[in-house]
Amino acid sequence: MVVSNVGLSRLVGLGFRQNGLKRNILHFSASCPLGTVLGALCVSSPSDPPPHSRVGSSFTMFGDLFEEDYSSVSNYQYGKEKKLKTKTLEPPAPREFTNLSGIRNQGGTCYLNSLLQTLHFTPEFREALFSLGPEELGSFEDKDKPDAKVRIIPLQLQRLFAQLLVLDQDAASTADLTDSFGWTSNEEDFLDLTVAVKNVSGLEDALWTMFVEEEVFDCDNLYHCGTCDRLVKATKSAKLRKLPPFLTVSLLRFNFDFVKRERYKETSCYTFPLRINLKPFCEQSDSDDLEYVYDLFSVIIHKGGCYGGHYHVYIKDVDHLGNWQFQEEESKPVLSFKDLQNEEEIDDDPLIILKAILLQEENNVIPVDQLGQKLLKKTGMSWNKKYRRQYGPLRKFLKLHSQIFLLSSDESIVSLLKNGFLQAESDFQRNDQHIFKTFTSESPGLNDKTSCPHWFDINDSKVQPIKEKDIERQFQGKESAYMLFYRKSQLQRPPEAQANPRYGVPCHLLSEMDAANIELQIKRAEWDSTNNNLELHLHLGPHYHFFSGALHPVVSKAESVWDLTFDKRKTLGDLRQSIFQLLEFWEGDMVLSVAKFVPAGLHVYQTLDGDDLTLWEMEIVDGEDLFVWNGVEVGGIQIPTGNDCEPLLINVLHLATSSEGDKCQQLVESPHVFPSNAQMGEVLTTLAGPMGVLFINATDPAEEENWVAIPREDLKKTFRELGLGNHSSVLVQDSRDDNSVLLKQGKWFSGMSEISWLQVQNLCELESEEKQVKISATMNTVVFDIRIKAIKELKLMKELAENSCLRPIDRNGKLLCPVPDSYTLKEAELKMGSSLGLCPGKAPTSSQLFLFFTVGSDVQPGTEMEIIVEATMSVGDCLKLLLEKSGLPGDTWHLRKMDWCYEAGEPLCEGDAALREVAIRSGDTLLLIEGKLPPPGFLRVPVWWYQPGGPTGHWKSPVRMNSTPSPDAPGDPHGEVSLRFLGDLEISEDTTVAELKAQAMTLSPSSELVIPSPAFLRAWTMEGQRPSRLLRANQQQLKEYKLGRKTEICLEPLEKEENLGPHDVVLRTQMRLPGERAYTPCVDLVWDTARGWTASSLRQRVAYFCSLPVEKIEIAKYFPEKFEWLPISSWNQQLTKRKKKKKQDNLQGAPYYLKDGDTIGIKNLLVEDDEDFSTVRDDLGKETQKQLALGKKSQEALRVPSSDLFSGAKIPSRPRAPEASLSIHVGSFP
Repeated sequence: MVVSNVGLSRLVGLGFRQNGLKRNILHFSASCPLGTVLGALCVSSPSDPPPHSRVGSSFTMFGDLFEEDYSSVSNYQYGKEKKLKTKTLEPPAPREFTNLSGIRNQGGTCYLNSLLQTLHFTPEFREALFSLGPEELGSFEDKDKPDAKVRIIPLQLQRLFAQLLVLDQDAASTADLTDSFGWTSNEEDFLDLTVAVKNVSGLEDALWTMFVEEEVFDCDNLYHCGTCDRLVKATKSAKLRKLPPFLTVSLLRFNFDFVKRERYKETSCYTFPLRINLKPFCEQSDSDDLEYVYDLFSVIIHKGGCYGGHYHVYIKDVDHLGNWQFQEEESKPVLSFKDLQNEEEIDDDPLIILKAILLQEENNVIPVDQLGQKLLKKTGMSWNKKYRRQYGPLRKFLKLHSQIFLLSSDESIVSLLKNGFLQAESDFQRNDQHIFKTFTSESPGLNDKTSCPHWFDINDSKVQPIKEKDIERQFQGKESAYMLFYRKSQLQRPPEAQANPRYGVPCHLLSEMDAANIELQIKRAEWDSTNNNLELHLHLGPHYHFFSGALHPVVSKAESVWDLTFDKRKTLGDLRQSIFQLLEFWEGDMVLSVAKFVPAGLHVYQTLDGDDLTLWEMEIVDGEDLFVWNGVEVGGIQIPTGNDCEPLLINVLHLATSSEGDKCQQLVESPHVFPSNAQMGEVLTTLAGPMGVLFINATDPAEEENWVAIPREDLKKTFRELGLGNHSSVLVQDSRDDNSVLLKQGKWFSGMSEISWLQVQNLCELESEEKQVKISATMNTVVFDIRIKAIKELKLMKELAENSCLRPIDRNGKLLCPVPDSYTLKEAELKMGSSLGLCPGKAPTSSQLFLFFTVGSDVQPGTEMEIIVEATMSVGDCLKLLLEKSGLPGDTWHLRKMDWCYEAGEPLCEGDAALREVAIRSGDTLLLIEGKLPPPGFLRVPVWWYQPGGPTGHWKSPVRMNSTPSPDAPGDPHGEVSLRFLGDLEISEDTTVAELKAQAMTLSPSSELVIPSPAFLRAWTMEGQRPSRLLRANQQQLKEYKLGRKTEICLEPLEKEENLGPHDVVLRTQMRLPGERAYTPCVDLVWDTARGWTASSLRQRVAYFCSLPVEKIEIAKYFPEKFEWLPISSWNQQLTKRKKKKKQDNLQGAPYYLKDGDTIGIKNLLVEDDEDFSTVRDDLGKETQKQLALGKKSQEALRVPSSDLFSGAKIPSRPRAPEASLSIHVGSFP
């Protein structure tokens, strides 16, 4: 038996079809063209695995690969004969991080793609193919000449391999190759090393059965000898006579069950080695052992069953052409730099991060705006937020480090200088050698020249690195090895071929691919420019004048508006500079503002600020109108800007006046412009008439006119508050006229209390003539009817009737939960005059919940995301779904429900409970909070180290701690406290306070402090970064204190052991320094309240503590949140005779609310007898609070309530939760 070079000559892939018991096999001769075989592979379905036949002839490397074929020559060529793609189509993407190119699937060509990749990664075959020149193959230029002999198939194969090696695209196309395939009718059996899979453990076991074991003919089964013409004993065996350089092994995975009369795939375990020695199976074994050793270099894998599936291939990169670097490892130093030993230092040093980004770019060059975007992706924060305050703008930072970075003349492109590259090398070697190797691998594989070749999984156009151990997963199962390719281990590759994709490629193909790469770059740049350019309309301020409440062109719109095409990735500063160059006549400051055309004219809304921000970051859209002016006035007039004062075109109706000055009984309609935040009474002022009555038209198009009278007290409301918009109608009637013109003309009106309409806004992102309409309704109107009517009046597509919903809009402009179509307005609790948004998407069903969710507890307006889930979904499944929607990894998260105060409530601990069971309702907001919840019955308690400022007689720590002054501390150093975070304790609720202190002492930072025992610690709960509640009983369990899951604990060191009784109260006392408006450091005072919480008892205890007479001291409690001191007087002396029988007041109640840890100021009347307890810092604190309050009031005064969704979004404000009734039972508290 002779095994020849069959592995590469015929690609061993044939079509296979079978119906019932009939098997149709494609046979090819040893001399058939390669295109014949490839063509058969191309038409074979992924579910039709190739069959295997036997032949006893030898093949050459290519067979008759050069057979002439003129049947199909594709015009798809690179270089001079072919243009890449038209401008209307997106050019192919560049190669990914593996630096290898896949092959696009034409539809059922995955098996062909796998075989072609195997040939491509067989360098001996690839180089032999490239060695064929025009003498053997001809050229494409001669394909139309009748006498020329052009071998289309090998030429197309050469071009395909050149594309896979050199062309910078993620996947190549085989369309040209498959179009050039020719067919032949020659039929002949041929040989392929085919092994059985059924009832065989592996490849070596199958070869042993085939070539080592002998079949004995004796007894009743004698062999007939042709020479002696009689039956004789004999043995039969097979041996391999000659071994090829490349060995192809086909695994018979597909069989036919003659009992069930059906095909099936054998999925049992079938092992095959990475290296195999064929010496035991050969006829001659006297050669060197290395002659028989083969290494696995390709595994074609079939995934699926016998009637359908998909092929891909595992390939060993013999020449180190690819970048064998797992993507997560490659991106690891870029994304987070967590592998660096000095993580905080690297994260805070923008120089190292920027150099790392540039090192990963081709030729170390990148546009500056893309550099900022990549910095945002890799660090999670933009340059302006993270570094601008310390280092200034990005371009300024790059200029200051000119020895490392080189900016282009227009400052749009930055590159890394060579000395910067070397410095980056030393930086990364100093921090992490692995990261430096990743960044500096310009030619993938150069760093691994001496290492073993690496494996890749090539799945059509997708290429991924794999590890050698991953091959074992293909031993069995529905996704398992189907064909094996081995190469002799003695085959060595020349050193110059290592990591050199251009090695062996003919010069004319290299030139063609280089030209194609340049053309690809140009087309990508054109595509990138087309998709990133904005058409901006520049309205020049000097060409406009302001009248009738809006801006209007002085001459014509064509002369006042200039169109500009600009890249949205460039910054606002770049845009301003471009406009300066465009407008040579401009002098002075230039301000750019977003403007829009309204019926009254052009209105300026928002001034653009932040020259370092890109237009994309500023959300500038295509076709945006920008007003170019000085930011102050237009034509000498200061113009109103912003959404609040948007001009409204109002149609005002009033009685006509005759020539004699008398009013006629005829209505005259005239347009007037009013700011939307103007009061309704401005209509009467504008008309300069007597005080009258105003009516607004609330008419439905299908009904009679309905005029609504405006009460006199509502004349101070704004147009927007009353729901008026552009083209609204207002009727003015003289209050002295008893005979209403409306009644005379058969029209009718009603009071404001009889509003019978809803306002629906178009939020479907579809253009329509109207942005909002008013729909008449009653409280019993069904929501579905309102939605359908709104779609008709907005003139939107009828398809929206099946895929839209109505969502209420609150006064902040936020969209609330969709209203079910089956509800009436009364059931939906909607009020007349409310604003609804017509939004895409269906409303949730009765079994579903519509939820808002966001990450973290600091919820900003507009950051909530939305989702519809089943009410029966468990809390755990909901958490997984929300994490997936948010793109958050890991399992260290939990859910909390936002409470009615718009704060994070208690966590949802029952992971298996349904959302409905834990009182989650539609419209609720869920918060994704980082941190895994402790098991039931346990608490995760953050523990802090706390020490009041100043010498107090407390035990002093020898370890210096970082002081964190509390913002609520009193105005002197005596109020400052020191806080240091020790860590989190996961502790049982049955743990005592003493055990809590003992476990806290084991935390690493606290181990640096010398604490004799837990008795030298005082435990407090934390509130607002200050001690709040004293845990006084050491043997009391934590659950008895009813600590919540958000409780934090701080430990205070003491100089001596402390054993507080149940009535002992710890107060911080401070003696006032006479004449200085300041205090001494605080000193702890323990006050026994067993005799009552009276002022007299406290004064006596303080006087005794200070060794002063009771009548010579004054005390006051400090309220840090108000920066105020409240004197505590002895009420016994102030009680009148009538009140002497009244029970004395308790300091625990109003107005003192005295508790553990409060600060008590003490004044010695012997040296100072004024009544002032305040300090200089208290005055500063009050002034700051006053300024903040004034600023808040001014913002509230400027904020105009509106039903317009987008006007509310312009003013950032903390969203308010729906109002809820609150009932509090007040009892007596001990």
